[in-house]
Amino acid sequence: MKTAKIRLYVEHPLGQGQTIPLSRDQAHYLFGVMRQGVGDAVLLFNGRDGEWRAEVAEAGKRSGTLVCEAQTTPQRDPPDLWLLFAPIKKARTDFIVEKAAEMGAARIVPVQTDFTNSERIRQDRLQAHAVEAAEQCGGTFVPEVTGLQKLDTLLANWPEERQLMFCDEALAGAGATLRAAGGERWAILIGPEGGFSETERTRLSALPAAHPVSLGPRILRADTAAVAALTVWQQALGDWA
Repeated sequence: MKTAKIRLYVEHPLGQGQTIPLSRDQAHYLFGVMRQGVGDAVLLFNGRDGEWRAEVAEAGKRSGTLVCEAQTTPQRDPPDLWLLFAPIKKARTDFIVEKAAEMGAARIVPVQTDFTNSERIRQDRLQAHAVEAAEQCGGTFVPEVTGLQKLDTLLANWPEERQLMFCDEALAGAGATLRAAGGERWAILIGPEGGFSETERTRLSALPAAHPVSLGPRILRADTAAVAALTVWQQALGDWA
């Protein structure tokens, strides 16, 4: 049996004997770039049915088909955790999305704050980065990347049952704060490079579900803060514990 060296995200259902048609881009990648051919093995996942080993049944320049043979990994869903962050420069925003997908965020929400540097995002491009990250890290789940949303609108309609980890560099003792709050539905909020405005801080402080926590004594860049915050939460309440 040939060893599968490539993982692909597909949108089709996966199951024993299921035939999977490839898109033009997927066919080009598998057969043109990676030089795979009929009989070669590929690992597939769709975010619902776990990971499956499939074999190339047809290979063409613009199309192809795979056939599922056996499940290699059951479906593993991440904790019910959202990451809210203010978009920054293109490459660093891409980094945040990639790392959030790798580290177990279930939903990624770019937010517009008073001091957000970037007012536009390419949602489709960021979603593609989340897919690529899941393919590379062995995950079976791809988080949704939403469109850009206004922070004040989100807070005005915040669900009572979802706890909010509000990253505040002026505080300490994050782990204890999170464990004391408990709950299964959470979100992490990372501020923009210029920090939160006083209006936003006041609103966050008044939100019953918000829990201010520290990421240490140094001021972190937004992309570093996202990774640090995800690590703190996962170790305290997530599937790393």
